[in-house]
Amino acid sequence: MNNLPKCPKCSSELTYEDGSNYVCPECAHEWPEDAPAESAEQKRVYKDAFGNVLVDGDSVTVIKDLKIKGSSSVVKVGTKVKNIRLIEGDHDIDCKIEGVGAMQLKTEFVKKA
Repeated sequence: MNNLPKCPKCSSELTYEDGSNYVCPECAHEWPEDAPAESAEQKRVYKDAFGNVLVDGDSVTVIKDLKIKGSSSVVKVGTKVKNIRLIEGDHDIDCKIEGVGAMQLKTEFVKKA
């Protein structure tokens, strides 16, 4: 039975020992064996462009015109986005914008409403 810890980055169970480190073959993350295990309570804190903490369900306002990739449409400054959902990845916010549809935004282009 494999009793090695899961990868703290991607939660893979395929970790292995390499000298005094653990290695994840899926995401290539390495960490020392004596590192404290990260708890599930240690979550990423999402902040808007002005440093306000964002949580799921918040409303935000767009602070910059954003071109929509693959379209000639633009999300204008001042567009209010309700009921956001925070996700991991390059774009931190998953939302629906009225008149545009479902899209993902970066937290650096919004402010908490």
